[in-house]
Amino acid sequence: MTLAVLRELESYGQVVAVHGNVDDAEVREALPASATVQAGGATIAMTHDAGPAKGRLARLRRRFPDADAVIFGHSHIPLHERAPDGFQIFNPGSPTERRRSPAHTMGIARVEQGRLSFELIVVG
Repeated sequence: MTLAVLRELESYGQVVAVHGNVDDAEVREALPASATVQAGGATIAMTHDAGPAKGRLARLRRRFPDADAVIFGHSHIPLHERAPDGFQIFNPGSPTERRRSPAHTMGIARVEQGRLSFELIVVG
């Protein structure tokens, strides 16, 4: 939410992130609305708000046609869906603001031999 937190995270290593709706103006200026990262042969796109649940998987596939997966977070509600072609969408929830989710969560993305997988971790 603040530039100071972003800069502290960057002091630990490379950060690829997108801005969200509650980030302050400095963070919104420092981070893009969407980003893409290459990891171990997989292409992972990120955006904050993936829009309404209805049609989300197909909509994100159209928006990021070259991605193997899209990570998003606006709702803070964990979600993992996979299309028949292997395309995935993943919302890791939130370790700090669970909102309507029953638990605080976070996620890990792994790429092994070009294969992308996600793991949801319940915190606390």
